Amino acid sequence: MRSLIDILDLTTEEIDALIEKAKDIMLRPDAYREKCRYKKLATLFFEPSTRTRLSFEAAMLELGGSVLGFSEAASSSSAKGESVSDTVKIVSGYADIIAMRHFKEGAPLVASMKSDVPVINAGDGGHNHPTQTLADLLTIKREKGSLNDLTIGLCGDLKFGRTVHSLIAAMSRYKGIKFTLISPDELKLPSYVKNTYITLKNIPCTETNSLEEVMSNLDILYMTRVQKERFFNEEDYLRLKDSYILTPDKLKNAKKELSILHPLPRVNEISTEVDSDPRASYFRQAKNGKYIRMALIMMLLGVE
Repeated sequence: MRSLIDILDLTTEEIDALIEKAKDIMLRPDAYREKCRYKKLATLFFEPSTRTRLSFEAAMLELGGSVLGFSEAASSSSAKGESVSDTVKIVSGYADIIAMRHFKEGAPLVASMKSDVPVINAGDGGHNHPTQTLADLLTIKREKGSLNDLTIGLCGDLKFGRTVHSLIAAMSRYKGIKFTLISPDELKLPSYVKNTYITLKNIPCTETNSLEEVMSNLDILYMTRVQKERFFNEEDYLRLKDSYILTPDKLKNAKKELSILHPLPRVNEISTEVDSDPRASYFRQAKNGKYIRMALIMMLLGVE
């Protein structure tokens, strides 16, 4: 039995295979309609989510399986004081696979040690979000044709952004990658992430406060939301929340083949005017999440 807690739990070969499987599901959805018949997915979401939870549910339903679970901690027995370990131990007796989101870093790892079925980390605090990264990688592969030789700009909240940390870890294993880190000083990439995945691997990296300054170099622009829920005080959040707002004007010097990604939800860091730009890939990216999760569920359940 195998779980997915960190994107690095998967080899690049496994990621490539999942991407190919997801692309095949898009092309031949009818061939996959019964793949998980009589299988059950439990979604244990101790933290709010729209896209991730619904895309997991849609993924399992489109594979012919069924879904049970809860969408907030208040509606689970954790509100009565039950431990994550106990919740997961019980639920793993009711389901074949678990997707779990938790506000505490490391909670899905603890869950995977207690569970009798595979556990998928659907986001743990500011730490990790491996299935979002798989959706990002599928999107980059489809938009660019390759995961190699790309300059990737990551903009906004690089400190608390778990999607950013996971994406850097994943992309650091591909050839010819360059990172451009765009953030206010208070929201810079944590040094442990930078050292582990960029410095130690001698990956070229630029850090800047200015998006306009580096826009013309980028193949991928990964925008992120400044996350109110990760801040300790309202004042800091209000001061930083509008640090970067992507508008058509700021895209004037960008490459014609730039791809703009965003893990969503968006607040106001991408103007709605950008949505009609063919370079805006974020809605396609959200849809890709369903297909890559279908491929992942099949892999972890050992379904051919």
